Amino acid sequence: MSTSNSNLSGIGLMIAATFAFTLNDTLLKLATEGLPPYETLFLRGVAASLWSIPLIAFTGNASRLGEMFNRRVLLRNSFELVAVLFFILALANLPIADITALIQVAPMLMLAGIALIFRERIRPIQWLLIVIGFAGALLVAQPGGAGFSVYTLLGLGCAAMTAGRDIVGRRVPKEIPGPVVAVCTILLVTLGAGIAHAVLESWTVPDPRHLLLLAGSGLFLMFGHLFVFLAYRTGDVGATAPFFYMFTLWSLASGVIVFGTLPNPLALAGMLLILVSGVTIVTIDGRRRRLSPVA
Repeated sequence: MSTSNSNLSGIGLMIAATFAFTLNDTLLKLATEGLPPYETLFLRGVAASLWSIPLIAFTGNASRLGEMFNRRVLLRNSFELVAVLFFILALANLPIADITALIQVAPMLMLAGIALIFRERIRPIQWLLIVIGFAGALLVAQPGGAGFSVYTLLGLGCAAMTAGRDIVGRRVPKEIPGPVVAVCTILLVTLGAGIAHAVLESWTVPDPRHLLLLAGSGLFLMFGHLFVFLAYRTGDVGATAPFFYMFTLWSLASGVIVFGTLPNPLALAGMLLILVSGVTIVTIDGRRRRLSPVA
């Protein structure tokens, strides 16, 4: 397969991944109507864990599941756990497009974190784009406005934890397969959600509608992880990564079609700033890595 065709396939898989993740979030938000948030997350995790069995079989990684206990894999997924615990509370109380847009500042936070922690050089244009992305996040969050709440802060906290996850993820040994890391993520989040539910919530018996929504959410979560893994394996990172920002557009559509909510003009402007700055940052970074000499 030519590089051009490989990149087109990678882009298609990335678009499919963001669509699957948005369906997962949509069904999860619907399930929080009548169930406590952490119980919802725990039950979704159980469903996703069961759906992950064919994922591991399909990718031929059953014999390598022990690698999920690598300390860097566990540290990466501990950040993911905190991010998801923040996310479910924000998702239950904010429009899906708003919370998704806030989380999209994570790559910008990651870039800033890498510059501060690992002393990697960040070009002035990238710092400018980071500032523009933060300005977009402020337009979505609208501090001081009627829509601002602690759940907005949880959305930003989720973005920060996601950035931490990706910074640590850069240090995960490349020989550890992506599906193994994904399964470890699902299992650790399920365990953490179960503990949070036991400590903070009372059990509510889910009805068949809840179970169906959570089974579907877990299925689409599994497909999202699989498609992301295949996207990065099929196409160049610089070509496929910008399309991760399709998340924002899918979530906006979900908010309108499923929940009948449309962000106000300021929030829409903020989403556009995040989308443009994020795609540009990822594109510049991908081009820089392709042009960097190999030692």
